[in-house]
Amino acid sequence: MHDDAYELLDPADAPAPRYGCAALSDLLPTLAAGLGVPGYRPALPLEPADRVCVFLVDGLGWELIRANPDWAPFLTSLMAGRSPITAGFPSTTATSLASVGTGLPPGQHGLAGYTVAIPDSGRLMNQLRWNPPVDPHTWQPYPTVFERAHQAGVATAQVSSPLFASTPLTQVALSGGTFLGRTTGEERMDRAAAWLAEHDRALVYTYLSELDAAGHRFGVDSDEWRLTLFTVDRLARRLAEQLPPRSALYVTADHGMIDIAPENRIDFDEDWELSAGVALLGGEGRARHVYAHPGAAGDVHAVWSEVLGEQMWVATREQAVAAGWFGPTVDERVLPRIGDVVAAARDDIAVVATRSEPGESQMVGLHGSMTPVEQLVPLLEVRG
Repeated sequence: MHDDAYELLDPADAPAPRYGCAALSDLLPTLAAGLGVPGYRPALPLEPADRVCVFLVDGLGWELIRANPDWAPFLTSLMAGRSPITAGFPSTTATSLASVGTGLPPGQHGLAGYTVAIPDSGRLMNQLRWNPPVDPHTWQPYPTVFERAHQAGVATAQVSSPLFASTPLTQVALSGGTFLGRTTGEERMDRAAAWLAEHDRALVYTYLSELDAAGHRFGVDSDEWRLTLFTVDRLARRLAEQLPPRSALYVTADHGMIDIAPENRIDFDEDWELSAGVALLGGEGRARHVYAHPGAAGDVHAVWSEVLGEQMWVATREQAVAAGWFGPTVDERVLPRIGDVVAAARDDIAVVATRSEPGESQMVGLHGSMTPVEQLVPLLEVRG
């Protein structure tokens, strides 16, 4: 039983992302507007440049840079006088990359979580791995900013791992122009800088995943993670030092990360209360989509609120949408992908699923929710 001080967190009080003025989904539309691409307007206070590069580091949260200045001296030097932007909800890679590439919030592009229900199928879809496969352009029908920039005559490119050249996530989030596969971080930095120098009007995107991988495996409070951050810092400096005239580099991220101790993990697969009435458990440990059996949504919401409501913002689908978690509007096709109940962690806890999600349940560093360490990402600028 709860004591008299028991008080549920109000979903309306959750720090929803700042869509439209300071979110990841505002970055490329602002840059495209500065490049003269029709149909875009600037939402961020960025000076236009003829040649623009976006370097997205997976897992490079603003708060994590602040906590490790000795391991990221170059990035730290760029933070003076700047403010972070918000990733979007949930703060997870597939959602954020789609927000970056389309310039739209999750409620429109529809990649609304790590795993979400495929409507009327009884199955979950992992949107990072695109499993099970669904038609990419039915799932996410909007053009990317890269496609529209390319059509407007901007020399557009993505410089990333060759493994990502034709994945469904790349198709729906990052396609348009030229894909340049490069294996190492150094090769990506050099090729991105060269692309800028080769064109009078250019937009190039490059990406690095190693920091996120180190955080998941070892945690962000580990020597392994800090050494990877040091490498990221060196790569950002390498790219910045090669910028040609009339260019701008923006270093950003898709989310931050937080380490969650084993004793602060609640195992859904072993908890009869939380699993009662639940047909599918989607999302990830810090940001759960909970899909109820027909007629059970109210009971599931009541139980999740009772068990977790002091530590997580537990919302009905309608409450999460009304609170703007997924953006100002949510397309009709996207609504059934959102859980009947959406639970986002405020405290240092996670709802894991050791049987159905064994790999994810063993990760040390997690993300997905709206806390500052997960939600705030850098937008650091260097001018050529």
